[in-house]
Amino acid sequence: MALFQGLQQKLQQKLSPQQIQLMKLLQVPTAMLEERVKEEIEENPALELGEELPDQTEKELTDELPEMEETTTDDEFEINEPFGEYDEDDIADYRVKEDQVPEIQVQGNSFHPAVSSLHEMLMEQLGLLNLSFDQERIAEQVIGSIDDDGYLRRDPVSIVDDLAFKQNIIVEEALVEEVIDKIQHFDPPGICARDVKECLLIQLRKKLLLQTSISVKTAWRIVDFHFDEFTRRHYDKIIKSLEIDEAMLKEALQEIRKLDPRPGGLATVLNKAAHYIIPDFLVYNNNGEPELTLNQRNAPDLRISADYKDMLRDYEKGSKTDKRQKEAVSFIRQKIDAARWFIDAIRQRQETLTLTMQAIINHQHSFFVTGDESSLKPMILKDIAEKTGLDISTISRVANSKFVQTEFGSFRLKHFFSESLSTESGEEVSTKEVKNILQEFITVEDKRNPLSDDQLTEMLQSKGYNIARRTVAKYREMLNIPVARLRREL
Repeated sequence: MALFQGLQQKLQQKLSPQQIQLMKLLQVPTAMLEERVKEEIEENPALELGEELPDQTEKELTDELPEMEETTTDDEFEINEPFGEYDEDDIADYRVKEDQVPEIQVQGNSFHPAVSSLHEMLMEQLGLLNLSFDQERIAEQVIGSIDDDGYLRRDPVSIVDDLAFKQNIIVEEALVEEVIDKIQHFDPPGICARDVKECLLIQLRKKLLLQTSISVKTAWRIVDFHFDEFTRRHYDKIIKSLEIDEAMLKEALQEIRKLDPRPGGLATVLNKAAHYIIPDFLVYNNNGEPELTLNQRNAPDLRISADYKDMLRDYEKGSKTDKRQKEAVSFIRQKIDAARWFIDAIRQRQETLTLTMQAIINHQHSFFVTGDESSLKPMILKDIAEKTGLDISTISRVANSKFVQTEFGSFRLKHFFSESLSTESGEEVSTKEVKNILQEFITVEDKRNPLSDDQLTEMLQSKGYNIARRTVAKYREMLNIPVARLRREL
């Protein structure tokens, strides 16, 4: 095969290390930015907290450093990077998908108890029991197999195998069952159950030890013998089978509703530490106009170490042929470069956050003035990308895990993104408006005869919304509202 030479043109997009660093910083929420800055300072001694000193100007420092191959441009944010660290769901179809849980909307900084370790709490109670060596090892294995909801997700046979292979402890399945029974008496009630039915029965068992009322006994019989009918709300079958009247059934159902199907969640009250949602943006009403302020935690004062700059000067004055001095100069320059890149990335992060949030405020101006959610307009990532001139993936990063505090509460940025729906008049409205109306319909419905999806569809269509039944069902599920049969009450 003959060899030949030729010219070839090729168009490529490559991300520089600085751009990759910036993309990662954009995803970091304010609450975690301080920790990220501390990590960078620990890794790079040339980076310091504090305002830039007059004799440490960027121009002076750049003049002293060697020429670098610049790969960044003014529009570096607009690169649609192929390997950014973001969830595909966040930008699928160029929109932000709704979470399956209600948005957090509270005034000021949101307060949420931090989740304490459920396993630590169970281990403390385990220490109060007088167990043999084998029983203690089994108990530790069982507790380690309990998930955050408080359920035991491994069967006794698997636990026996785990002990045999991992710890060389041979035990019988019956002994494992015995230890599981002991742990099921721990707090919170219902812990270490294998399924929801067993979880409810454990809690009812504890109630029966304290009170022997007819309603608790009836609740026990319903869960133990008619759990399928109970979950399907076939109340007529339960009344007929247990030979009770509707009033007794109501009392029993009230007892069941007091039980916790997720006992592991109770561990949250045992942690005294508090976790606050720190807003990334603050929006105030200034004479009828929303005014944006970036949380100051997003703008840490960073500078390049004066000591490292002095060391660079000293080494530059030394011998140019000494190998060790050359290595020292190379190391110092590398650290100063990294520090300068990080400071620049933080600055660009601030600019990108501000630019994106201001575009959201402009698009949803009416909401930020009135706080009326019905005034939210349809908005997708592409809309904000076009307004800012940034890439859709960049907008996705900014919208992810960020909060804004307003006079009407604190909201996730994702809260303001939604698709559009047409009315009979041809007007486009936000799907959030439709969801709010759907929520209102279901809130005021007759719980003895809840509205079906067909009825909800007709009611929405009567208000002028062009919506299909399957869309109503999808929105209902997104609002975590069960089907009509499961909303029925006596």
